[in-house]
Amino acid sequence: MVYWESIAGWIWIIYYLFLFVTFVVATAHLYKKKQLVLPIVAICFTVFVPIISLINSIERPINTNEWEHFMSQVQQGSFWSLFALMGYLFLVFWWTLVLTTNLKKETLQNKL
Repeated sequence: MVYWESIAGWIWIIYYLFLFVTFVVATAHLYKKKQLVLPIVAICFTVFVPIISLINSIERPINTNEWEHFMSQVQQGSFWSLFALMGYLFLVFWWTLVLTTNLKKETLQNKL
């Protein structure tokens, strides 16, 4: 009998789709040599944060889903959750940087 709760399936789909697209776009940036350091960091966080989060969520308390467990661990200051939080925040920062850079290029091309 399974006692653990889990987040809804559609949230998992969005989460892994976000990670997959991030990995592909960061790899493309490396291939095109647009940037070097930030895409490498993005790829590392894209690979390691889900693995570390999964490993540390296996022993979560009964009737606690992954999000609740993650947030309780952040509040307790556990290293893995702070690392994961830092990784997620970096990925949001990186996507903001990528999207704003592309929007600026498009507006410059439209003006010409």
